[in-house]
Amino acid sequence: EPLHAAIRRLGLRLRVYAPVGELVPGMAYLVRRLLENTSNESFVRHRFAEGRELDQLLVPPRVEELPGPTEPTRRPPTDPAKPGRYDPEPTAEWRRPSVRADFAAAVERVAEGLGPGPGRRPTTVPALLDGEEVTTGEVIASVDPGRPSVVVAESAACGAAEAAAAVEAAVAVAERWRATPAEERAAVLFRAAEWLRARRADLAAVQCFEAGKPRDQADADVCEAIDFCEYYGREVLRLSSLSARSVQSPPGEANRLTYHGKGVAVVIAPWNFPLAIPTGMTTAALVAGNPVILKPAEQTPLVARALVDALVAAGAPRGVVQFLPGWGEDVGAALVAHPDVAVIAFTGSKAVGLAINQQAATPVEGQRHVKRVVAEMGGKNPLIVDADADLDQAVPAVAYSAFGFAGQKCSAASRLIVLDAVYDQVVDRLVGCTRELIVGHPSRPEVQVGPVIDADSHERLLGWVDRAAAEGTVRHRGEVPGEGWYVPPTIVEVDDPHAPIAREELFGPVLTVLRARDLDDALALANDTDYALTAGLFSRSPAAIRRAAAELRAGNVYVNRAITGAVVGRQPFGGYGLSGVGSKAGGPDYLLQFMDPRVVTENTLRQGFAPE
Repeated sequence: EPLHAAIRRLGLRLRVYAPVGELVPGMAYLVRRLLENTSNESFVRHRFAEGRELDQLLVPPRVEELPGPTEPTRRPPTDPAKPGRYDPEPTAEWRRPSVRADFAAAVERVAEGLGPGPGRRPTTVPALLDGEEVTTGEVIASVDPGRPSVVVAESAACGAAEAAAAVEAAVAVAERWRATPAEERAAVLFRAAEWLRARRADLAAVQCFEAGKPRDQADADVCEAIDFCEYYGREVLRLSSLSARSVQSPPGEANRLTYHGKGVAVVIAPWNFPLAIPTGMTTAALVAGNPVILKPAEQTPLVARALVDALVAAGAPRGVVQFLPGWGEDVGAALVAHPDVAVIAFTGSKAVGLAINQQAATPVEGQRHVKRVVAEMGGKNPLIVDADADLDQAVPAVAYSAFGFAGQKCSAASRLIVLDAVYDQVVDRLVGCTRELIVGHPSRPEVQVGPVIDADSHERLLGWVDRAAAEGTVRHRGEVPGEGWYVPPTIVEVDDPHAPIAREELFGPVLTVLRARDLDDALALANDTDYALTAGLFSRSPAAIRRAAAELRAGNVYVNRAITGAVVGRQPFGGYGLSGVGSKAGGPDYLLQFMDPRVVTENTLRQGFAPE
C-alpha cells in the first residue's frame, strides 16, 4: 500500500495484477502471498511498516550454535506382541558438525585399513555354508572404483559344489524354520536392525570405498537396510494377526487362512545398493518362513557380508541364512537351476532377469513346485518438465535424479522431456547446474558424483559418451579426475526419440533431452519404452498432474520432486513392463511373494471328540 500511494502521488497510472485460472491453485497463490506479506519476519513488514534500514535487512543471517540432535528413542530389540508403528530411520543431518565429524572418523578408520603399508592385506570375505565359514582356492577381488589399484576385499569364489551343499543345508532346516512362530522370525529382524544401527557410520563408510557411493547416499543405503528389517518384521506380524479374520466362517464351519514359507529362497543381489537391496530381499524371504541363500554382487561382497553377520548375531539359526559369494555364471546359475530352490529374488539387468524367468519357468527332474521369481530389472526413466513448472525446483531435482551416484540407480532419470515453451531455458539452466557438480572420490564430503563401479562399465559408458555427438548434440561433458573409473556427467539433446542413446538403459551419468510440443506429446514420449519403473513430472497445473498420475507408464510416479530415493513403507518400489514382475519392495504386499497361502476348512457340526 505505501508503494501504491507513492505511485499515485507521482501522477502515474497504477495496475494491480491478480492471478486468473482454476480456484485451487489461485487460492494457494493467495495464501502464499498472505503468509509472505503478513509475516512478522517478512521484508515487507520490516521495511515499510517498521522503517528498518536496507543495510540492516541485507545482512546475511548468522547462527552461532545449532542445537544438538535429539537422541532417537531406541526401539526394543524385539517386542513381537506389540510391534508398534513403523518409522523410517532418519538420514544423517549433515549440517551438524558432530554428524560430519563422526562420519569423517569412520571414513578414516576404513581408509587406514586400505592404504599401502607393510603386512597390510585386503579383508577376507569367506562364504557361510551351513553355519561354517568356507574359503576357496580362487578368490574374487573387490576394488575401490575411485582408486582401482586398491583392493578392498577378497571374497570366496563359490561354484556349483558350494551351491549344492548350501541348498542341501537349507532343505534340512526349511520345515523347522517354516514352523517357527512369526513372532520369533520377526524378532530376528528387529535385533538385526539394532545391530546395523549400532554400526551405521562404519557400514556406510565401507560403501564409499567398495561401492563408490558418496557419503550422503551411503548413509541413506544403511538407513534403508534398517528400514527393511523394521518394516518386514512388523508386516509378518500384521499378516499373522489378519489371517484368521480374513475369510468368512458361516455357522457350522470354521475357515482359517494362513501363510507359509514357500521353501528355499535364493537372493541374487546387485552392487548399486550393496546393503539395502540384499537386506530387503533377504529379510523378506527370511521372515516369511524361508531359509535364504544370499549370492552377493562380485563387486561388493564386503558390504553384503555385514547383513549376514547382522542376522547371525540376531539369532538366525544355523543353515537358515547362508552366504555364497562367487561369479554369477557359476554359483548364481547353479542356484537358479537347482530343483529344490522354490523362490529366486533378483535385482539386476534385464537380460539376466529375463534369463532367470525363462529358466525358472521350466520344471526339471525332481522339482515339485513352480518356482516363484521376484525380479526387478531396471528402467529408462523419463522426467517431464511442463511449461509452467517451477524451474528453481525442477532443475536441481533433474540434476540429482540423473547424476546422483553417477546415474547408477535403476530409478535414475535418463530421459528429460521438456515442453517447447521452456525448453531452451531448462536446458541452459541444467547445463549450468551440472557444471557445478563436484566429481571425485566419494570418501570426500563435498563430492556429489563418484566413479562408476568397474572397468567394464567405465569402458562401455565412455563409448556411449564418445558416440553421443553422432546421435545428438552434446550440450555438456564434464571434467573427471585422472585416476579411477570416472565417467563425465553428460547431457545430450536428441531429436530422434528412437536413437539408441535415448532408448537403451545406460546405467551411468548420461542424460538425453527430448523436446515435446505439448503435454500430450510429452506423455507419449515418456511412455514409448519397454520399461516401466519410475517417471516424474514437474508442473504447477492440477490438470497436468492428474493426467501424469493416471497415464505415465511406471510403477513409481513422482510429482514435483526427484524420481530417486524411495523410502520403505512410504513409496513401495518396483516396476512392471520389462522393469520387473510388478512386486513392490517395502510395501504391504511384498511378503506375499515369498509365501504360500493355505486354507483349512473344518465342519464344526459334530458329536463330541474321539478319545486320545
